[in-house]
Amino acid sequence: MTGSNPQTCPVCGVKILVGIVGGDRVIFSAGPPGTRARLYARVCRYVNKPGCINKDGGTQPMQANDYYKPDIPQ
Repeated sequence: MTGSNPQTCPVCGVKILVGIVGGDRVIFSAGPPGTRARLYARVCRYVNKPGCINKDGGTQPMQANDYYKPDIPQ
């Protein structure tokens, strides 16, 4: 991840590595890294606080698997 410029959101505390080849990478507290679109789909669109650094979800379009899918009890 050489050349990345990390940013930390003061609202949710997530770290975003900016300037990565292929698009910005979001480091979640649990699970694999994701995109700004995934962060937006799961967190940012529900949080309406000043200071959010991902208000628009970035330039990457949201995919069906970006949304949170809770485990369904059997």
